Amino acid sequence: MSAPDRFAPCALIPIYNHGSTIARTVRGLRAHGLPVVVVDDGSDAATREVLDDLDRDEPGMTLIRLPHNQGKGRALAAGMRAAHAAGYTHALQIDADGQHDTADAPRFVDEARAFPRALVCGCPVYDDSVPRGRLYGRYVTHVCVWVETLSLAIRDSMCGYRLYPLEATCAELDRAPVPARMDFDTEIAVRLFWRGVPVRNLATRVIYPENGLSHFRMLRDNLRISAMHTRLLLGMLPRAPILLWRRLRREPSCAI
Repeated sequence: MSAPDRFAPCALIPIYNHGSTIARTVRGLRAHGLPVVVVDDGSDAATREVLDDLDRDEPGMTLIRLPHNQGKGRALAAGMRAAHAAGYTHALQIDADGQHDTADAPRFVDEARAFPRALVCGCPVYDDSVPRGRLYGRYVTHVCVWVETLSLAIRDSMCGYRLYPLEATCAELDRAPVPARMDFDTEIAVRLFWRGVPVRNLATRVIYPENGLSHFRMLRDNLRISAMHTRLLLGMLPRAPILLWRRLRREPSCAI
């Protein structure tokens, strides 16, 4: 296989204190043959112990430890850079808390194999466990993203189950700072779209586990998200002519 056609995916899991669910997630991904990179974002002692056991006993897993909690965005950026440096071409981001169905991992990988330049975004299919306030709040961000991209290409920018092309993503990470926390997912998706990365949308089941641990903080994170949308809207304005021209030529996305 020539270098431009090389396809070497891995899974990438940021974790902060999800010690009770991480083993199931890692093993679910390893069952599909995916190497797994876990980034420990300053977890507590109990979670560190679980991760040490996995690192010792689970072949195909790489553990990266950040010295203290820095936020989901920083953990993902560190993991992507490490995966790219290790020779992986794509990274399947998945949450550590059991929300995402690891059985869908081969579907994401197959889509990326067919469209290796694309960002493959998960589009959540919820059951009754989803909190209604969170569900309705997501639509505000959806509309903002459609304005910021002048496109409907990104159907859901908040889902943490997605597959990145690492060369383009790491180049964007190096170009400008990224958000440290929950606003990372939306901002990097918009910035990759601005960069010309095609988007593929893949339906996937998402649950909210009973007694699940969420790190979303209503006031803090909503303020961060509001600031992010202001920043992205201002960033869209000088790009508007190019975005409109691209839209007239073709819509670089597909929903499946």
